[in-house]
Amino acid sequence: MRRYEVETLSEGKVKYFFIRDCDTMEIVLLPSKYLKHKIKANRSPNTVKRAAFAICYYLEYLKEIPMEPEQVYELNFESQNDHFTGFLQWLKAGNHTKENNLRVIHNGTCNAYLEDVFRFYLFMESMDERLGSLKVLSYSYHMAVNAVGVQKKLRFQAFKGYMKAEERDVRPAEHEEIIQVLQACTNCRDQLLLLMIAETGFRIGEILGVDYTHDIDYQNRMIGVYFREDNDNETRAKNAEYRKARISEETFEFLMYYLAEYRELLQHQRFLFINIAGKNAGQPLKVDSVYDMLKRMEKKTGIDLTPHMLRRYFANMRRKAGWRLELIQQALGHKHIDTTIRYLKIVDDELIEASEEFYARNSSLYGVKELL
Repeated sequence: MRRYEVETLSEGKVKYFFIRDCDTMEIVLLPSKYLKHKIKANRSPNTVKRAAFAICYYLEYLKEIPMEPEQVYELNFESQNDHFTGFLQWLKAGNHTKENNLRVIHNGTCNAYLEDVFRFYLFMESMDERLGSLKVLSYSYHMAVNAVGVQKKLRFQAFKGYMKAEERDVRPAEHEEIIQVLQACTNCRDQLLLLMIAETGFRIGEILGVDYTHDIDYQNRMIGVYFREDNDNETRAKNAEYRKARISEETFEFLMYYLAEYRELLQHQRFLFINIAGKNAGQPLKVDSVYDMLKRMEKKTGIDLTPHMLRRYFANMRRKAGWRLELIQQALGHKHIDTTIRYLKIVDDELIEASEEFYARNSSLYGVKELL
């Protein structure tokens, strides 16, 4: 049985996370103080939630050893390295999940949890200077000399125990799949949601955060992404960014139909997407509800469709239409163009095709026949 649990407490629209010791029923103070610090530092609720579970899992790991967080500082470099590598292996084995849970634990997920634990340790160090620093996170230096003799000090972190993260292999949705799922939907809200993700490329949190009173330019059919901290459904724009996207005339007309269909529910709040039935009717739609709907559609149609697949569909359709990579990057809200390239999977297919075309035009580029 687990000893530690993540719990939440809401004050108005702010949700706080804390960790409770189930044996004593007391709050574990330092981790909970760290989680409160992250909320005060304006981290997103999902980011803080992941950190809460990461630290909770780590406390379970420490309980099995047994060891206290402060005792880790007393270990030498190799022992610290083994300690945190052991935590990664403990996660990979699924020891942090519920009994009989057979789902695959990805290396990238394990690494992310460990990074959250390291951030907690850095917080501990800032609270108590006597702890010093973790040896596996201490910076090492060496001097390098470039081709013209200039010396440069290079700095790198010593911990090398992260697992090799798997490449995230998410395929883009197919056009026919989207049409089939749209036809299987039982209400226009779900249909509009899928249409707007496919036409804007917005993340699920961004589309659910759309305020129909301020974020839609009805004259120009433009939908905006705005960063807000107080969304009732806990969604927010990633990277605190702002951008806009235009939707088609047909989808805009469908949007107007939806607004008219659910006018009585919509007029009491500002979010575009809401619950349309049950005790929560009229309240903002949450991410979990969207995934539940897509699971129902999968049972009905046999088609596995996710919001992320619709984003990749958006990217690939624009690429085929001749959009420059920089435009697609901006539309998706990617910080780095490498992420956009991975979305498009253009490296293998287009690189091979471009290479074949190049050599077809330049087959005798080096005069190889003369060398034979």
